[in-house]
Amino acid sequence: MEISMEQTLASNSDGITSEEDRRVIVPSKFIAAEADCGFEKKEHSWLAMSQIPTDLSIQVQEITFYVHKYPLISKCGYFSRIELRPQISDACCDVKLDNFPGGAETFEIILKFCYGLPISLNVSNVAALRCASEFLEMTEALEDGNLISKTEAFFTFVVLSSWGDSIAVLKSCETLSPWTDNLQIVRRCCDTIAWKITGETSTVGGLANGEKWWFNDVSTLRIDYFTRIITGLKAKGMKPEIIGSCIIQYKEYWLPSTEPEREAAGSNNYGRREMQWKIISGRKQEEYIGPTKEQRLMVESLVSLLPPEKEAVPCKFLLKMLKMALLYSASPAIVSELEKRAGLVLEGADVNDLLIPSYAAGDQGKLVDSTEEKTMHNTEIVQRILEYFLMYEQQQLQQQHSGPLPISKLLDSYLAEIARDPKLPVTKFLFLAQSLPENARTSDDGLYRAIDTYLKTHPSLPDHERRRLCKVMNCGKLSLDACAHAAQNDRLPLRTVIEVIFAEQMKIRAAIQGSGQTETADKSDLESNASATNKEVNTLKIELEKVKLQMNELQSDHSELQQQYKKQKPKQRNSSAWKVGWRKIRKSALFSLKAEEEETDESRNRPNQSRRSGLLRRRRQSVS
Repeated sequence: MEISMEQTLASNSDGITSEEDRRVIVPSKFIAAEADCGFEKKEHSWLAMSQIPTDLSIQVQEITFYVHKYPLISKCGYFSRIELRPQISDACCDVKLDNFPGGAETFEIILKFCYGLPISLNVSNVAALRCASEFLEMTEALEDGNLISKTEAFFTFVVLSSWGDSIAVLKSCETLSPWTDNLQIVRRCCDTIAWKITGETSTVGGLANGEKWWFNDVSTLRIDYFTRIITGLKAKGMKPEIIGSCIIQYKEYWLPSTEPEREAAGSNNYGRREMQWKIISGRKQEEYIGPTKEQRLMVESLVSLLPPEKEAVPCKFLLKMLKMALLYSASPAIVSELEKRAGLVLEGADVNDLLIPSYAAGDQGKLVDSTEEKTMHNTEIVQRILEYFLMYEQQQLQQQHSGPLPISKLLDSYLAEIARDPKLPVTKFLFLAQSLPENARTSDDGLYRAIDTYLKTHPSLPDHERRRLCKVMNCGKLSLDACAHAAQNDRLPLRTVIEVIFAEQMKIRAAIQGSGQTETADKSDLESNASATNKEVNTLKIELEKVKLQMNELQSDHSELQQQYKKQKPKQRNSSAWKVGWRKIRKSALFSLKAEEEETDESRNRPNQSRRSGLLRRRRQSVS
């Protein structure tokens, strides 16, 4: 919005005092010539054209203004207070305004106001004119309706009543510090914006529908202004999820991700990441562009603004901020805060989030030199994050039995990724692998894959280190496929291979027994369910009748065999009769136990037939 003002020497509707009320007496010949005054602009000068020659030169930045004393003295207390010496030569100026708010452009508007020419107030220049008028002491004591009162009224009644004007004025204040802070322009704009956000958001429901309408405008502001607005919103009780979402968008606007695009997670991208790491770390020091102070301040400010609630921001965002905090050499307190917060929500991360590059400590975020024996990834930070997670889980499960942890697969995948680093010591790998409790993993297949990857990357690892590494793995928690692979793995120690084979046999035996129990349980379930219907009950009765008939036939055959056995003499007994009988008895397993008892008694009565008893014993084993 613009307001045009015509400044005249006589009294008018704007409230400007008459000529007799001025504190400084202006000559009448100047008053007559002032109405015809014009301005001529040159390359580095600005000249007031009038019948009266100029008697004052003022330098603002690189431009020199040649003006008259009296229009400035009548409205600017600054010029009436300082001692004005006459111009000695054309090469110098009478007054040099250093650090003038708004620069030469703003001073040109003030000169027009002092000469009584119309000026235009808008959201682009009102903050600069308010600061410049304060600098030049253009108060009401010199003249009613002076520039301070006019700019203050425009700011209060026009700017603060509009959302867009408040944002525009706040952006224009970025180059006017500390004047805008001292005059409370920034504070009043930020308070108005926060008040409008809470007022409008309360009338609109749902985060997806209406609570993000202000994100884009606020994200374009400077970090200290953004901090003021977010602090005001937190004081007004804004939801932590909304504040966290706004902080995430602000980070994406000012601190875009420096990581390369990840086409897919897993080992396929490892070669690309390794190549990029080597290229960056191999740069010369003079080619490195270090982080700026603004970036480090922005990271620290955003972390300080995060709401304390764990659901405010996801773990992915925290780990991204952690990488940037290390890259821009943020304070240790900020790094520690990010580690703790990431540990609380670690289950929401993936493997790529945990792959934090190793930076040289205190070296302004530079990647370590490739000649140093440093690991590619910072495993110490991941270890601390894991410790915070375990501490939090222990507090949550104090009255419950601990069981498998949701991050066991995440840690095993992370171990498989860092195992590809040829400079990773076995102690660091073991320290991470042993971080989880013994019952935290439901299966050790992921851990076996990580160990096998490490052994493949480090072929010269000593035997005792291999045995020490494989002790971390529980062979009893390996699946049948993993056992089959490990049993033929030449990289594993012999003792580990034997344990794997034994575990595999135990699993096969348990699987066979489990299948038999499952079939029995399925049959019992089917019988119980079949009894619910008459048709199934009748079917069962028919089957039982058939079984009874078969048992009667078997019993008659058995009694017949016993009679034949009694009629035969001991000398004439041979294996032929037993062969006929056993063919019938072997058809049913119901009489195996009874036949065994009878044969045992008979063997006691016939000690001279040991050879035949051995033959019968072998047949019984085959039948069972």
